[in-house]
Amino acid sequence: MGIFNKLKKVFNKINETDNEDIKAYEKGMKKTRDEFVSKLNILGIKYNKVNDEYFDELEDLLITADIGVNTVINFIDRLKERVKKENISDTNYLNEVIVDELFIIYVNGESLSDKININESGPTVILFVGVNGVGKTTTIAKIAYKYQKENKKVMMIAGDTFRAGAVEQLKIWAERTNSIFYGKENSDPAGVIFDGLVKAKNENVDIVLIDTAGRLQNKVNLMKELEKINKVIEKQIEGAPHETLLIIDATTGQNGIMQAEAFKNITNITGIVLTKLDGTAKGGIVLAIKEKVNIPVKFVGLGEQMTDLKTFDIENYIYGLFKDMM
Repeated sequence: MGIFNKLKKVFNKINETDNEDIKAYEKGMKKTRDEFVSKLNILGIKYNKVNDEYFDELEDLLITADIGVNTVINFIDRLKERVKKENISDTNYLNEVIVDELFIIYVNGESLSDKININESGPTVILFVGVNGVGKTTTIAKIAYKYQKENKKVMMIAGDTFRAGAVEQLKIWAERTNSIFYGKENSDPAGVIFDGLVKAKNENVDIVLIDTAGRLQNKVNLMKELEKINKVIEKQIEGAPHETLLIIDATTGQNGIMQAEAFKNITNITGIVLTKLDGTAKGGIVLAIKEKVNIPVKFVGLGEQMTDLKTFDIENYIYGLFKDMM
């Protein structure tokens, strides 16, 4: 059974279930869905048979959804091959094949995990990186809220020590989410993180969320700072950080992919958090990021509420994108 038919079954049962995650994806992907699927349907009406002109317009449509030029070219080649092999001429049926192939592109036979690597013998340390203005602090707060709801003891450490107001901002979020806090303004970030981790171990914390500076202008300095931070973390807790999550604002489109490539060259990124996915009509960036940097998306922001940060699920994402066709 293809992913299209599998998700169609989910859709048929949606009224019988109260799956908050599926409904969040359905609501959060609305802008992209309205833009993308409506044009895909128009394409199917314009061309009742699959031909070269159809593929040209489909290619433009996919690029407009921010899926990325290289991803789209590879995708169209795969689609043409399948059309030829299966002798597909009906554009309505081809829509089902498009859904299946987009799913295959993301999964690509790999076992990229969207799950957080939890430390079984002490605090789980999650390091957050990303440029300023992408929603890093609020994302940390939402993740803290998620783990609090799972009855975990959460701590935030303010490693962004020199940006005006950054430490205080994180402290406020720690108070709002009932998290333990550690931070000092205008101090060496690695030193602050070291002291914070000592406190985390003393207080038997389950999850440690560490904020870092968002400066990408001087890559050499940032690289050195992150190297120092990583050494300090590993010294305190063996095998940590267990995750290094890069925060990207989905509304910045291809600029977000450039950020992912830049940070990947600076430090070991284990996952991506894509914020404000509900605020863009170019939700195809999820597929482009996977294709370009081969780092799994671990969380997506589908709204402003604390509960609107969801663990990424490729099936829920594809469903949210194509729900109107099912």
